[in-house]
Amino acid sequence: MNKKYISIIFLVILSLILVSCNSQGGEGLTNESDGLIEITDMADRQHKIPEKINKIMSTDSVGTIIIYTINPDKMVGWNYDLKEGEKQYIDEKYHDLPNLGGAGKSPLNHEELLKIDPDILVAVGEIDKVNIEKMDDLQEKLNKPVIMLESDMNMLAETYEFLGQIMGEESAKDLAKYCRETMDNIGKGAKTIKEEDRVTLYYAEGPNGLETEPSNSWHGQVIDLIGGKNVAEVEINKDTGKSEINLEQLILWNPDLIISWADERGGYYSGILEDESWKDISAVKNKKVYEIPNRPFNWFDRPPSVNRVLGIRWLGNLLYPEIYKYDIREEVKEFYEMFYHYTLSDQEIDELLDRSI
Repeated sequence: MNKKYISIIFLVILSLILVSCNSQGGEGLTNESDGLIEITDMADRQHKIPEKINKIMSTDSVGTIIIYTINPDKMVGWNYDLKEGEKQYIDEKYHDLPNLGGAGKSPLNHEELLKIDPDILVAVGEIDKVNIEKMDDLQEKLNKPVIMLESDMNMLAETYEFLGQIMGEESAKDLAKYCRETMDNIGKGAKTIKEEDRVTLYYAEGPNGLETEPSNSWHGQVIDLIGGKNVAEVEINKDTGKSEINLEQLILWNPDLIISWADERGGYYSGILEDESWKDISAVKNKKVYEIPNRPFNWFDRPPSVNRVLGIRWLGNLLYPEIYKYDIREEVKEFYEMFYHYTLSDQEIDELLDRSI
């Protein structure tokens, strides 16, 4: 065959190969010719979304925090009004983003949302039949893709990788790596703790400290993951958490250590230390009562977003420093830089940890 024709055939074949390669996105993504890509979300739901995402909104504060950590410039709103303590560690240019609802009992404001016209919405939470039906309904009402992502801490790295790919943000890979390494380290460490060495712990919620979460509740998941022994023997309140107890029960449980909502959050941290009726509990007698850091987002459970990953390192080191050998000051500084885009001063680190270590 003439060499000229061989060259032409080779070029045609090569061009077909390149077209085929370029049509492949990441896992669950396929390029379309009209500027859209087809994706399959973590609930196995199919969507067509813009290839380039410039504006994104979460239906809930769990997802909003994740979006903020990846690229706050693409976030179009909050789910509630930011408090002053939250604003302290969030760049000022994001303080005035509108409150579009979606947190607590505040519904998502459809009218205002459509005025802003985000490219997509994300819903980060438990993936089950009820939530899938809710998001399908919301998607139909808004005529906008609503991408469902997993909030479980063991899947958080995958959520970061997936959302980062959709948003076109390479930095999400580093955030995913941090989450995965944390979960791997904690998982290995927890396996080494003998039953007799587990620290008993009570989580004090509410204005009198007599609301709490039992083991196997996602609100108390951090305790379970690090190998702590949650003393609360109560029924899980599936709707809002915060199961009520009485002081007599707590005295009988007699925990080694207490972690509490911060005073500024409406908790009872200072009261626990001053209330005479709590004085005979081991944690109080031994001054093992700690305030959960609360700025910009609570480190322990509300909202149950990536803020809990730092909480795992903090609480693990607090209970078992010989196993979870973290330098907490360095950990806090690194986390705030990576996830909150904020460089802490030594004084700010002191303030965050003042009543927490």
